[in-house]
Amino acid sequence: MEPKFWQARWARNQIGFHLSEVNPYLLRHWPQLSLVDGAKVLVPLCGKSLDLMWLASHGFQVMGVELSEQAVEAFFSEQNLTPRISSQGAFKVYRADGIEIWCGDFFALDADALADCHAFYDRAALIALPPLMREQYAAHLHTLLRPGCQGLLITLDYDQTQKAGPPFAVTDDEVKVLFGSHWTLEALEEQDILGDSWKFVQDGVTRLVERAYRLARV
Repeated sequence: MEPKFWQARWARNQIGFHLSEVNPYLLRHWPQLSLVDGAKVLVPLCGKSLDLMWLASHGFQVMGVELSEQAVEAFFSEQNLTPRISSQGAFKVYRADGIEIWCGDFFALDADALADCHAFYDRAALIALPPLMREQYAAHLHTLLRPGCQGLLITLDYDQTQKAGPPFAVTDDEVKVLFGSHWTLEALEEQDILGDSWKFVQDGVTRLVERAYRLARV
């Protein structure tokens, strides 16, 4: 997806992917990662997610990455936070109360920026990308994060012929192909959420499975 696509989505407020509550998989499964207090967590393609606040409120250092400056500014405004703004290479970085959001292209990040990162959380990044970009995303994540890092990954799986993405369908087999060489994978939970997803039903989708995975970098 071209950057202009997502910027246009934010400009038109077409952000059905944004949740008005903390993600339930994060609530249920994040404690299983057993991270140390103050661990730094990467949140790619974070938007203005409330999950950032939840992570920060539980003592983690949060590093979001988001392409849309409108989304970044909306996050801090809606959370009544006044960020300090600086430049870091190709990124404009907003910081406040244990949360920093790097505004720019995720693929422009380098490993030095994440040298002290302990974990990542992906609720809406992988499924936002078409197949080739998913391969690039997984490969880049491998280069950014060091052995020992852990992650919580959430995916959607449905018949892609029934509906065009985003969000895109990502099968269990694809997750294993993308991450199996550099991460250990543990499937934590699987749910059919079609009954709660009226837009997918309207589009003729007959199965919509959400999966949560725990990953550990080897």
